[in-house]
Amino acid sequence: MDVVLPVLDEAAAIPWVLGRMPAGYRPIVVDNGSADGSAAVAVAHGGTVVHEPRRGFGAACFAGLTAATADVVCFMDCDASLDPRDLPLVADPVAEGEADLVLGARRGRAMPPHVRVANRYLAGRVRAYAGVRLTDLGPMRAARREALLGLGLADRRSGWPLEMVLRAGWAGWRVAEHAVPYYPRTGRSKVTGTVGGTVRAVLDMRRRLTDARRQLREEL
Repeated sequence: MDVVLPVLDEAAAIPWVLGRMPAGYRPIVVDNGSADGSAAVAVAHGGTVVHEPRRGFGAACFAGLTAATADVVCFMDCDASLDPRDLPLVADPVAEGEADLVLGARRGRAMPPHVRVANRYLAGRVRAYAGVRLTDLGPMRAARREALLGLGLADRRSGWPLEMVLRAGWAGWRVAEHAVPYYPRTGRSKVTGTVGGTVRAVLDMRRRLTDARRQLREEL
């Protein structure tokens, strides 16, 4: 398995994350312009490093996806909020042919209240627009590499996770989720931890939902 880990100034969390990577899972750390030496730390702890100078969560994820060579590719945050030892919970159903896309539904008290509310809203929209039942648009997920490339994901910012699920639903994928523990992250979030990051994420998600509504109207 390949594991894509988008990174922007996560040097403090990288040793813990890479040190808990399960056997057979190759970490691909995508440095999205870090200024804290994240890339060097990743190399020192056995990670394969890819550099993506274009800022954006989706840009980093796509760079990791194209660099991956394994049949099944996983994605997860590299801020120590998710434990790599839980990756088999999302990867095994894909590898065994039981699902096409599996998401880790975050459980625990570490998630801020406003993120919980946003997730409930987005889960409702995904069900309405793509027929996919979810409780959390979680960042830990797994799918087959070639199938993901075939979805034609276009978002290169914060809308990437939402677009992936919407397009998977429209393509008739079997989408499932499995509960995973969620822990307090190391450092401040670049999305929910800043006003600018939150605003950008909201706008990116809104664009994806607008596209979804437009597609539904065209199909009617």
